[in-house]
Amino acid sequence: MSEQVPGFDVPVVEAWMGANTSVVAPCSWVRLEGGHSNLTYELTDADGASFVIRRPPKGELLPKAHDMWREFRIIEALHPAGVPVPEPIGYCDDRDVCDTHFYVMGKVGGEALYTAQQTAPRLGVEARVRVGDSFVDVLAHLHSIDPDDVGLGDLGRHDGYVARQLRTWYGSWTASAEHADYDDERLHALHDRLLANIPEQGPARVVHGDYGVHNVMVDDHGTVAAVLDWEIGTLGDPLADFAYALNAWIEPDDSDDARRVSPTALPGFASRADLVERYADRTGADLSDLGYYRSFNSFKTACIIHGVYARYKLGMKSTEGIDMDGLFQRIVRSIELAERHLAG
Repeated sequence: MSEQVPGFDVPVVEAWMGANTSVVAPCSWVRLEGGHSNLTYELTDADGASFVIRRPPKGELLPKAHDMWREFRIIEALHPAGVPVPEPIGYCDDRDVCDTHFYVMGKVGGEALYTAQQTAPRLGVEARVRVGDSFVDVLAHLHSIDPDDVGLGDLGRHDGYVARQLRTWYGSWTASAEHADYDDERLHALHDRLLANIPEQGPARVVHGDYGVHNVMVDDHGTVAAVLDWEIGTLGDPLADFAYALNAWIEPDDSDDARRVSPTALPGFASRADLVERYADRTGADLSDLGYYRSFNSFKTACIIHGVYARYKLGMKSTEGIDMDGLFQRIVRSIELAERHLAG
């Protein structure tokens, strides 16, 4: 294993790429940060072409976490269907090449939008206006594709998406309550109301599961150049996917502290109402139950953060540098938002 490139034996991997992909060895390897802790590197090959190679982190992993094959097969299916994703280059599951599976994709320009500080000097007001339109148009196009038509009909179950998610995340909450030293009757009441009022699901579509400006590459003109991080992509209810994106789109008047750092709170970015109008126009979807879906996603967020909080309290993760009170307040805030969205 190369000391310079943790996670890859460079000569062996480059030999595999030379025999199975368009990558021309030798390559320069530069570590890329982010990407849900996956080991991700930018490659520049001998011809000057740029690629990205991606593998799970080292160490013991949860059974369904960091699924490189899932990511690769999704971008392989969506790339020719006109969804902006990186070009799929090659996938390897040969343990003689690497101790785990990995894949190679084309390098895409642009940057993900993480903070207002990073975004403000890069995107002018006109570009910010275009981001919202492009962001919605990409998601609307994804949700227009019949999974069977692109070979993804077996990516997941076609029905019961919200019910399964409620069961999973409510189970997470109840399992974490003792270790978190925090339970909340409002969360239990929300679960019961959400479970009793699930809207009828339309045709299943590919859902990203974490669609937000932090997971799309935006070029200098404000156009979404590529959607990244498909490892939790599945088949499900497209309105739940859209509502998730809507919840993550922070506005200047939001009371949450996120508005101070969120790029979408900058002047020029669309409002959530603008996104809703454009999504309805592009898809023709009935959005009368959007409040339910936004509540469902806030409920899910509360459960996810609660689980993280419990792991910190249990000592499974170091709390050094972690704002535990801020994390707790995010749980409470998510419950409050879920109640508000459900009340309409």
